[in-house]
Amino acid sequence: MRKKDIVKYMKVTGLTVVFNKIKTLSLNNSYVRETVKIVYKRSIIFMEKTLVILKPSAVQRGLIGEVTSRFERKGLILTGTKMIQLDDEILSDHYSHLKDKPFFQRVKNSMKASPVIVQCWEGAEAVAVVRALVGKTNGREATAGTIRGDYSISFQENIVHASDSVEAAKVELARFFKENEIFEYKKAVLSFLYSNDEI
Repeated sequence: MRKKDIVKYMKVTGLTVVFNKIKTLSLNNSYVRETVKIVYKRSIIFMEKTLVILKPSAVQRGLIGEVTSRFERKGLILTGTKMIQLDDEILSDHYSHLKDKPFFQRVKNSMKASPVIVQCWEGAEAVAVVRALVGKTNGREATAGTIRGDYSISFQENIVHASDSVEAAKVELARFFKENEIFEYKKAVLSFLYSNDEI
């Protein structure tokens, strides 16, 4: 089997990694199976996609470029972006975990105050990386240097939403993007962002 077949095998088994050094091997031999186990145990870093929403507080304050540049400068890859107007239906779904909270409607009203920018960012451990860049939910408590720490002084008007897990990211991206709105492409500077054994 060729390299692409090994990659396919890895995807089937849930290990979405790309081998740079394996050329032509048989998937039926024990060496490949052991290599798969070794690669997994060595904690190869997985490329992830995550959702970011630039909230009305970012749009109205003219912070779209500022916030987007934070993610770009970190080395994340923008694979999807668009401006949309959120409605009550999609917000009720998105914030369903808050439906019993007294501030549920207030949150939805805030998110409908103007169009928002939805973005898909990709990178190694992108979910955790984006969360670290964003900072604590409450802007007053967020560390200086984070997006919320620098641009927000509110619990609600806190500039961005970011997926809090890989599983949530998959659900949220499917909620806000069609399949053909997220693009797969190789970034020219990839070799200057990661070492050759990281991705």
